[in-house]
Amino acid sequence: MSKEKAKKSKIQVSAGDRALEIVCYIIFTIAAFLCLYPFYYILINTISANDLSAKGDILFWPKGVHFHNYISAFRIDGLFQALKISLLRTVLGTGFTVFASAYLGFMFTQDKMWMRKFWYRLIVATMYFNAGIIPWYLVMKSMHLTNNFWGYILPAIVSPFNLILTKTFVESVPKELQEAAEMDGAGVLTVFFRVIIPVIKPIMATVAIFSAVSQWNAFQDTLLLMTDTKLYPLQFVLYQYLNQASSLASLAQSTTSTSSLAAAAATSQTTTSVRMTITVIVVLPIMLVYPIFQKYFVKGIMIGAVKG
Repeated sequence: MSKEKAKKSKIQVSAGDRALEIVCYIIFTIAAFLCLYPFYYILINTISANDLSAKGDILFWPKGVHFHNYISAFRIDGLFQALKISLLRTVLGTGFTVFASAYLGFMFTQDKMWMRKFWYRLIVATMYFNAGIIPWYLVMKSMHLTNNFWGYILPAIVSPFNLILTKTFVESVPKELQEAAEMDGAGVLTVFFRVIIPVIKPIMATVAIFSAVSQWNAFQDTLLLMTDTKLYPLQFVLYQYLNQASSLASLAQSTTSTSSLAAAAATSQTTTSVRMTITVIVVLPIMLVYPIFQKYFVKGIMIGAVKG
């Protein structure tokens, strides 16, 4: 009897449904391949023979495997100092941005906050209007943030976009939680740290992803604010190296120690191999961080963007 019941309980799948399922698997497989292949293509070109890579002969399998491109890249003068700066600005910048977004997003939902609508609208208005690069640079200079590591951190702490997402997410939290905590004598900070933060972790993870990617990839602020080579981030150093490697003749004529290293690498490499190698070095670390926050990302961005 149990076998007969088990047979009856099985869902009957028609031939049409089975065919549709196969078609869906094929479509998703093709879509996954199209998403992953560019990264795979770049990776195999970095470890293949540089002359073949320059000709475009490396499509699916590496040929003449070697790791000289990475060895040459890691010999760039100041690379590890630049890596330290990039890591510091990413970690500190992300931490400050996440905390500020969470706290301000919480405070802008509090009716007791003085002129909260005015301050909120004032911050949001900066998404649409700005004075431009020159006034921004003059302000940064007057605040002594040129050739200062904190010039990377302070301007990015408050982001209107992140603030809107966080505020909208906090508004989805039941008010009864805060009211119950206040009845037990909890103040604003106690409510924020013990009630709100544990509930809004998904949107905090979403903001962390946005901020970390932005900080890790940023190098334009270095062009405008920094002349001290010790404050150059990884992206800016590799950007300089890429420009140098694209001009082999000028590198060969240089006599400095840094340029001689770049020239030695450039004579054995091609512009294509340099570009591919730099792409992997820059993209790989942030790709490794994303899976940690991925489970919170979809939930955070949907709730933070839809409500209200």
